[in-house]
This record gives sequence, C-alpha cells and structure tokens, in this order.
Amino acid sequence: MADTGMKMVPTRDGFGEGLLELGEHNKDVVVLSADLTDSTRAAWFKKKFPDRFFGLGVAEQDMIGAAAGFALMGKIPFACTFGVFASGRAWDQIRVSVAYMNLNVKIGGTHGGISVGPDGATHQALEEIALMRLLPNMTIIVPCDSVEARRATVEAARIPGPVYIRLGRSGVPMISKPSDIFKVGKANTLRDGKDLTIFACGQMVYEAMLACDILEKEGVKARLVNMHTPKPIDIDAIIRAARETGAIVTAEEHTVAGGFGSAIAEIAVQTAPVPIKMVGVQNRFGVSGEPDELFEYFGLKAKHIVKAAKEALSMKK
Repeated sequence: MADTGMKMVPTRDGFGEGLLELGEHNKDVVVLSADLTDSTRAAWFKKKFPDRFFGLGVAEQDMIGAAAGFALMGKIPFACTFGVFASGRAWDQIRVSVAYMNLNVKIGGTHGGISVGPDGATHQALEEIALMRLLPNMTIIVPCDSVEARRATVEAARIPGPVYIRLGRSGVPMISKPSDIFKVGKANTLRDGKDLTIFACGQMVYEAMLACDILEKEGVKARLVNMHTPKPIDIDAIIRAARETGAIVTAEEHTVAGGFGSAIAEIAVQTAPVPIKMVGVQNRFGVSGEPDELFEYFGLKAKHIVKAAKEALSMKK
C-alpha cells in the first residue's frame, strides 16, 4: 500500500502483540510454528515464553496435528505459518483433526492476499476465507489493522473451538480507535449512509473509507461496515443494510469465488435481495509485484470500489 501519511503497521504485528498479552495472562496458551517463526511474529512469544513455544519445522500438517493434541490436553494452541500453507497444505488436518472434533485450536495465517507482494502467486493466499468457511465449527477473523489484530488474537483464546485469523505482511494504516468495540460475529459500522452499503474486511476497509470520501463528494452517502468476522457473519447487519440502503458492495483482498462477498450475498439473496457488486480478485492467481501496484492491477483500489458502487446504484429499483 502506498504511503498514506498515517502510521503503517502489519496486522501480523498485532498478532504477535496479542500472543504476548495472552502469554502473560493465560498459562494454557502455547504457540506452535512451522519454521516461519520470525515472519509470523511468533518469535516474540518464543523469546519471552520459550517453554511454551514449539517449532515444528517445515511440517505444517504435523503442526496442526500437534496443535490438536495440545487442545485435547486442555491447552490453547496457536499454530502459525503463512496463510497459503496453513489453509491449503494442512486443510485435511484442519478438517478432520480440528474442525470435525471442534477442538480449541487457533490458526494464525499470515501473509494473506496479494499484499505479500514480490513473493508471487505461490505465496499469495487468495483462498483462505473460502477454504475455512466451508468447515463447520470454524470461526474466521480478518482484522483491518494491527490494533484489531491484537484484539482478535486475545479474543480468539476465549472462543471455544477452532479459529482462523487472516493476517497480512505489509504495513496498513492504523484506523481503529481505542473506543472501538471488537466482538466476534458483530460487525462495526464505521460510517452511516442511506444510498448503499459497502462491506469490507482486512486492509480493504481502508480502501473503502477512501471510496466513501470520493462518493460523498459526488453526493452519495455510503454506509461503511467493517465485517471483520466472515464467519460467524453478522446476519442482522446484512439484512439491515439491504433493507435500509437498497444496494451492497463487498470489498476483499481475496478471490470473489466463495469468499467474503459470497458469504454476504448468500444471506442477502435469501432474506432481502438487492443489487450486489463484488470487488475482489476475479478467478486469477496472484503475480509478483509491489503491493500498491498489485492493488491497482487487480482492481482493489478505492476508485474500483467507487465504480462498483455506481454500478450497484444504477441497478437499484
């Protein structure tokens, strides 16, 4: 993301801070890492609580199996690696060993989305929301900034059952306020509006904020909702937005197939059908490049959200 003049911090830093906070207050919390200890910020926990840290090497499937074992013994394991490996390479272990038994395993999938940048398609996870929301018992959290990531990590330890936290590599603007309340399954309305609603998650929340500013200058009042929990999703917020504003735009740094936008559309089409436009990656793998270049290339900038909003508005009855 280009320099905004705001403080830029990766959401993975908030995850590391949350692990430290948990380590101080809950001796049942343990952290597992599949080799990428520094990158996931699990190294911060390892340094302070070495007896509760376990490095599994390049063995993501073993890491999830070990995490399941810790959960069966009453511990609260946080298993950390890149999102592309956590959600993809270890999906069978997550499905059978964790979700099927509804075990208390927390998964920190870092380096999600195209904002991974130069690492390219093999490391740019664009499918985690879809893969994880397929699984019964799974909670999915996509923080918008490092502050929300820290809150989400701490809250994850209190939630019974499996949790997947999607985190990013690159710095993003810190937009959360100290007064903001974070509650899993409860969306935060950042701006009110009557003309349409923009639902966003992760770092797309900031792009959506910029889009709202552009739309307001053109006389369009957009409601902005930070839907930080794609599962369980805030059904009431979706129905209310559909009925009160009559049009919806979704924005995600993820494939639109089966992702965040699909989750919202599934609720709206069954309860309060309205025009919906989805901003996200369209049936493609990632490519190598700088994060801001890739956001432009894949159509994830504020101007693309504005375009989608105008298309949605034109479809309103």
